[in-house]
Amino acid sequence: MKIGDIDLGKYPLFLAPMEDVTDPPFRRLCKEFGVDMLYTEFISSEGLIRDAVKSREKLDIYDYERPVAIQIFGANADVMSQTTKIVEIAKPDIIDINWGCPVKKVVAKGAGSAILRDIPKMIEVTKAVIEATGLPVTVKTRLGWDSENIVIDEVAERMQEIGVKAMAVHGRTRVQMYKGEANWEPIRKLKENPNLEMPIIINGDISTPEIAKMMFDEYNLDGVMVGRAAIGNPWIFREIKHYLATGKHHSQPTMTERVDAARKHLKWEIEWKGEGLGVREMRRHYTNYFKGLPNIKEHRMKLVTEDNPQIIYSHLDVILDTYRDFFG
Repeated sequence: MKIGDIDLGKYPLFLAPMEDVTDPPFRRLCKEFGVDMLYTEFISSEGLIRDAVKSREKLDIYDYERPVAIQIFGANADVMSQTTKIVEIAKPDIIDINWGCPVKKVVAKGAGSAILRDIPKMIEVTKAVIEATGLPVTVKTRLGWDSENIVIDEVAERMQEIGVKAMAVHGRTRVQMYKGEANWEPIRKLKENPNLEMPIIINGDISTPEIAKMMFDEYNLDGVMVGRAAIGNPWIFREIKHYLATGKHHSQPTMTERVDAARKHLKWEIEWKGEGLGVREMRRHYTNYFKGLPNIKEHRMKLVTEDNPQIIYSHLDVILDTYRDFFG
């Protein structure tokens, strides 16, 4: 699969952009375990134009991440065009437009998945971004606003017409938010469209190596994008690649690997955001790293209430000693 001149190989794996999750430290971990394509958290076009600190920080990308896309959102063509020029300064490999976020505060501004009710405006804004850059432009979207308005076929053809280089599709509507099961069938049918040459990447409930393999082999998708299944589980990319190559499951991560990942994640958060903020923002991840361990609550409470990173590192060693043989 290629996006512009970027060759991602035969079975590329993507880490979905997720707010408050896919910051540089987490992306770095996923890269270590085999993900092929990374995205920043989504960045507000209005925030960048206002020079908001949080929006600017999200532009941080590093050479070891490449290829990496910066994802932006907004509903005003002029503002998105200006935003594209700002984003180019960070030198991403790809600029991605978020046409899928279902969150109320984004939809209320006409951005994210709200645009699925106004395809002409989607075309206008997307075209403005494409015309403002020489970089490949991709989009991420959903099936439609609701089950009565599945518009992904029209969206895909229109996006291809104006020069979008690839499209990722989450198998839910905006009304579904993140509830219920993803519906992959419209995306399967999308790939059967003889007019469509643009690569299609599937997203939504890609949670096991078997599902990923099915998306490539049976659905004929060009790429697989993993979202929530990667939180606290960066090993999923290694597991999928091993399964695709051998048809067998990779051994699950050991406690040593889990603790090592948590330690590196904390270290990198502190290096990127400073000690105070790095320690606080890491707290949301501990539950996922140690999910399934018996009687872990007491240990987890110590991790999420302690402010001193050295004490946290020491308690991670305690967790390792306590559960060393739990995962083999």
